[in-house]
Amino acid sequence: MKEFLIAPSILSADFARLGEEVDAVVAAGADVVHFDVMDNHYVPNLTFGPMICEALRKYGVSAPIDVHLMVSPVDDLISKFADAGASYISFHPEAATHIDRSLQLIIDAGCQPGLVFNPATPLHYLDHVMDKLHHILIMSVNPGFGGQSFIPSTYEKLRQVKERVAQSGQNIRIEIDGGVKVDNIRTIAEAGADMFVAGSAIFNAPDYAQVIKQMRNELAHV
Repeated sequence: MKEFLIAPSILSADFARLGEEVDAVVAAGADVVHFDVMDNHYVPNLTFGPMICEALRKYGVSAPIDVHLMVSPVDDLISKFADAGASYISFHPEAATHIDRSLQLIIDAGCQPGLVFNPATPLHYLDHVMDKLHHILIMSVNPGFGGQSFIPSTYEKLRQVKERVAQSGQNIRIEIDGGVKVDNIRTIAEAGADMFVAGSAIFNAPDYAQVIKQMRNELAHV
């Protein structure tokens, strides 16, 4: 079984002291730093671009940076985030003109590619690209806002993705984003996820290390 990865979303961090926040959450036990990139076009809200990624790398952040592009079009920002130091880059298939080409752009840039599925996005987009994927990101909320509640139908979707990954024979991570908390992370893992994006559940807590430890304690029972 894959190692479980905790990926705090900086969308919920204190932007006035972002470098310190990222250092603190990595020191608290986080594995990956998650970027929710919103363009106020494909989704409501505008967040941040490649300059923030580059700034964190220059600041000294060495943890993997997981860039989730909620943008359309995607290809130009793929290249820019790769140049800025991203490790993983994922995008929404319905926001891309040529899914295979965009995945190949990520690979050619030396990053790990992923596809993202909104709650109502069908999984058929996976049919011809499984051999290119490092991860599949399942949204358990509708994209565009932090702090939303987990949508229960996501459990069945996770089980379906887990089955597809098993049938493919590929080594693909299953990532979950939206409403992940200590009290549901074990059930989410049992449904198939092995990489967990958590924003407000971690950054809104007084002690990041305590929350991450509680999450790992729950995952130890899977």
